[in-house]
Amino acid sequence: MVLSRFFKRASTEDQAKIERSLEKTRRGVFGHIATLFQANELDDFFWEDLEALLIQADMGVETTEYLIGRLKERVKREGIKRSEDAYTLLKEEMIALLGDAPPAALEQPRLLTVVLVVGVNGSGKTTSIAKLAHYLTQQGKKVLLAAADTYRAAAIDQLRAWGERVGVEVIAHQPGNDPGAVVYDAIRAAQESRQADVVIIDTAGRLHTKYNLMKELEKIRKVCARQVHRAPHETYLVLDATTGQNALMQAKKFKEAVDITGVILTKLDGTAKGGVVFAIQRELGVPVRFVGTGEQVTDFAPFDPVAFVEGLLA
Repeated sequence: MVLSRFFKRASTEDQAKIERSLEKTRRGVFGHIATLFQANELDDFFWEDLEALLIQADMGVETTEYLIGRLKERVKREGIKRSEDAYTLLKEEMIALLGDAPPAALEQPRLLTVVLVVGVNGSGKTTSIAKLAHYLTQQGKKVLLAAADTYRAAAIDQLRAWGERVGVEVIAHQPGNDPGAVVYDAIRAAQESRQADVVIIDTAGRLHTKYNLMKELEKIRKVCARQVHRAPHETYLVLDATTGQNALMQAKKFKEAVDITGVILTKLDGTAKGGVVFAIQRELGVPVRFVGTGEQVTDFAPFDPVAFVEGLLA
């Protein structure tokens, strides 16, 4: 079974970005996993070692047990005796675990697409918004940014600075103003004077008062829905790949508070683990849509499950 042909693939350039960004991860735990498959029989010690390495790689206990269960089942069914022969099966099961995500709303034609972006401070949220805006402009879209994180003046200034850098206009109010009012003005501007294709909304990055977060985002979503049919069309959660299982915990909390449609995974090039991607998909059922592959604004790519697994297990 060659799963790669059943998945929608990123461009060759984007596949290469993903695989290059995983160099550190390949040298870490996943490098040990590759070595494990080179000279071992498929005995109890092998499966114990594989389980320990996958958990160490931030895949989590539940996802690790599921993956090993699937792999054992195929090994038995297909009569595999040597671990090196099971290596291809591991790759195929990891790709299958990531799933083939349904088409993103960004890919669907409409007059105006509204994207809400959430995440804790320090996750790379604002940088990811700028990278997403740049990526979409390269696709021929006109993008407008809404600075709805009005609690921190620094957040507004940072978004403005990124907007200038990528050539995208930012709609902002004074610090402390109503985030809903910012969103309203941004959507009106996009529909009327700016003729934009996409509005990307930055939101306050906090989780310590989940009730307040939920109420604020609920208000923003209502403002979006009143202005544009079925908006927001996407709600992306930005997660820092280097935080491992903490990223999974954040994702669970945000999913409780917000209807997340996808994940943007940042700092993929900075982690020696990376297994959290599988846990997010398995335990939350939320697809990773984009990954940050470096520090430059162009270091950003649509997530490609095949390129990701090939990058981990070269």
